[in-house]
Amino acid sequence: MIIKRQAYARAGLVGNPSDGYHGKTISIALRNFWAEAVLYEWDTLEILPGKENQNRFDSIHDLVKDVKLHGYYGGVRLVKATIKKFVEYCNRQNIDLHQRNFSIRFESTIPRQVGLAGSSAIITATLRCLKEFYGIDIPKVVQASLILSVEHDELGITAGLQDRVIQVYEGLVYMDFAQERMQQTHGFSHGIYEPLDVKLLPPIYLAYKTDVSEPTEVFHNDIRARFRQGDAAVVGAMKAFAHLAEQAHAALLQGDHAQLARLMNQNFDTRRSIYQLPRGQIEMIEVARSVGASAKFAGSGGAIVGTYTNEQQFAQLDHALSAIGCRVIQPILSSGVTA
Repeated sequence: MIIKRQAYARAGLVGNPSDGYHGKTISIALRNFWAEAVLYEWDTLEILPGKENQNRFDSIHDLVKDVKLHGYYGGVRLVKATIKKFVEYCNRQNIDLHQRNFSIRFESTIPRQVGLAGSSAIITATLRCLKEFYGIDIPKVVQASLILSVEHDELGITAGLQDRVIQVYEGLVYMDFAQERMQQTHGFSHGIYEPLDVKLLPPIYLAYKTDVSEPTEVFHNDIRARFRQGDAAVVGAMKAFAHLAEQAHAALLQGDHAQLARLMNQNFDTRRSIYQLPRGQIEMIEVARSVGASAKFAGSGGAIVGTYTNEQQFAQLDHALSAIGCRVIQPILSSGVTA
C-alpha cells in the first residue's frame, strides 16, 4: 500500500494576521504549490529526508544559502513532531493503532519563507497519510488545531490557526476566532469556520519575491509581545483586521468586488501602521497598486495577493512586478474537501 497525500499553499485575503489574536480572516488554498507526503508499509519506522534536507553542497556559499532558506533542520522535524502528536491524540481518544510500521518521505514545491504556509502544508500532508494508514477519522475542526499544536507545542513556532484551517478545508473559508466563539472538541480549541463558494471571488493574482525573506516565527515575535502587553496600537489593529474580514465576508456574498479590493488595501495599510516592514516588500505593494490592482501580504511577507479587473490589467501587473524581481501567477482555486 502506497499512500500519497498533498496539502496546498494558502493566501490570506483579508483579516490576517488577526487569527492569532481572537480575530477573523478569509483565506484561499492555492493549488499551484503543494507539499506531498508519501507513506508505505515498511519493516521499521523510517523518515526519509526531503530534498531540502541535503548535507552536501557545491560550495560554502551554497551551504549558507540553504540554511537561510530551510534552517538547520528542514522538514524532518515537522514530520517527527506530527507523528508524535498524532499518537498522543489517538491515545487520548482511546484509539488503538495497529502495529505495522511505515516509511514516509516528503517534498514541497511551495516557495520557502515568503509566507505561503509551507511548513504547515508538510504537517497537513503527513497527517492525511497517517489518518489513512491507521484508518482514523479526525474531525476537520480538530485537524487544524492538532496541526497547530505540532508547530506551537512541539516546535515552539509562533503561529495562528488560519493557515491550518484553510489547508485542511481548502477552497475559500471565512474564519471567526473571537474568544466568545471558540469551542472545544476532543480537547482542542477551535473557531467557527464557514466554507464559501470560490465563484464568489473576483480575479485574484499572487506575486512573490524569489529572494530570501524572514521566516514566520521571526516576523511575528515582536507584535505578539506588544499585544500581550496591551499595546493600544496593536490591540486596535487586530480589532480592525477582524472588522475588515467581516466586511469582506459581506462584500463577497453581495458580489461587491470593488469593496473587497478596498478592504484588502486597508488590510495592508493597517498592517503597515504597526509593523516595521522591509522596503522591498513595501515596494511590491506599491508597484501592484500603481497599475490599479489591490494588494496586501498573502502571509507574513515576501508574497502579496490582490484583485484585478481584467486580463489587460493582469498583463500590466505582471510586467510591473516582474521588473522588480517578482514572479506573478493566477492562482488555481478549487472547492474545499469534504473529509
